[in-house]
Amino acid sequence: MRTFRAPVPSVLDVSKTNRALKKVANEAAVAAAPRLKRVSSSLWVDIFIVFVTGVLFAIAWPTLQVTHHVPAGVQPVIAGLAALPLLLIRSNPALGWAISAAGALVIPLVFDRTDDYDFPWQVVHVMVIMALLLAVSMRSPLAVVGVSWMATALLFLANAPGQDGRGWAVGLTALVLFGLLIRWLVLSRRQLARQEEVTEVERARRAILEEKARIARDLHDVVAHHMSLVVVQAQSAPYRIDDVSPAARAEFESIGATARDALNEIRGMLGVLRSDGQLAEDAPMPGLDRIDELVEGSRRAGMQVRVERFGVPERLSDSAGLTMYRILQESLSNAARHAPGAPVRVILSGDGGLATMAVVNDPPVGTAVSTVADHAGGHGITGMRDRASSVGGSLIAQPRPDGGFEVLARVPAVPGAAVSSGHVAPA
Repeated sequence: MRTFRAPVPSVLDVSKTNRALKKVANEAAVAAAPRLKRVSSSLWVDIFIVFVTGVLFAIAWPTLQVTHHVPAGVQPVIAGLAALPLLLIRSNPALGWAISAAGALVIPLVFDRTDDYDFPWQVVHVMVIMALLLAVSMRSPLAVVGVSWMATALLFLANAPGQDGRGWAVGLTALVLFGLLIRWLVLSRRQLARQEEVTEVERARRAILEEKARIARDLHDVVAHHMSLVVVQAQSAPYRIDDVSPAARAEFESIGATARDALNEIRGMLGVLRSDGQLAEDAPMPGLDRIDELVEGSRRAGMQVRVERFGVPERLSDSAGLTMYRILQESLSNAARHAPGAPVRVILSGDGGLATMAVVNDPPVGTAVSTVADHAGGHGITGMRDRASSVGGSLIAQPRPDGGFEVLARVPAVPGAAVSSGHVAPA
């Protein structure tokens, strides 16, 4: 006997569909949450103010005929004058207070009160003007706060029935003082938060400086150690190696002298950052008075360097002298790398309060003519230009028509002199 079963919809498929719909709804709610969060930060406050203003207007209009004799066609205007200035409590509370105070001044003069009501304004009007006065004391300049407080107090003193004006003046004064207290509390909190932010920035800056100091100390220790070894090896090489020729001996002496100069400069620049009680050497920073030593070191290394002086300024600040020395040092190094064997001319001159230095090298001997990329491959030219700019000067580094290269630096001999860029092509 054969049995037939009709296909029946599975309950599991329906439950899967329901779960999928719930998942979509949850994802939509999660996606809408940030938008609601953004709205609640500012827009909800405005919505609340509009709602409260609407409620107060809805109360002021029907009850106006109970407090004052106002024609029916004018009642919405007077009710709006009492309630609607509250809309400006966030954007411009001073303007809202001015409109409300002007209405409070005019209404008792134009419209008579009913027999059963002896107060000059509606309760809604009093509530609105007090709320605006509180907002003015919290947000407006102190001069505006003073004017608003005095005008409102005089308004109540002049129009309140009997002896009530004095009580209202005292109450309004307390209200203004309360607003000022909240204002000063908020300002102190903001200043505290700003100071904490500045403290965090200073703490981060101090951490960066400490890290830089640590790196500088490590660099000083490592470089000083290896440079000391270079000096020792160069000085002892003629005694450790047999049959050293006079030329090789002179080369070793040149290497040792150059290494000693580099070691002294590194100690002068980085030794001050050590925190273990060791002090940097008190030797002065190099300037134009040590250019001859720098040139002599380059000559010992095999370079052909000629120095020409034309009216160098007698008074040269320490920063300008150090800048000229460093630019010449970098220029000679570039010439030795990119134009080996080429003669180099160093031209020092003065132009009023400016010191000018041109370092010109001929094309390299026995090799292809150097290009701008050869000289601009590293950061040397950028560093020289930054050094010149740091003291108010200028620097031009460019190839010459004959295949050589020229570095022209102009720096003020004393701080404050004007510098204009120019090009010099020495003969």
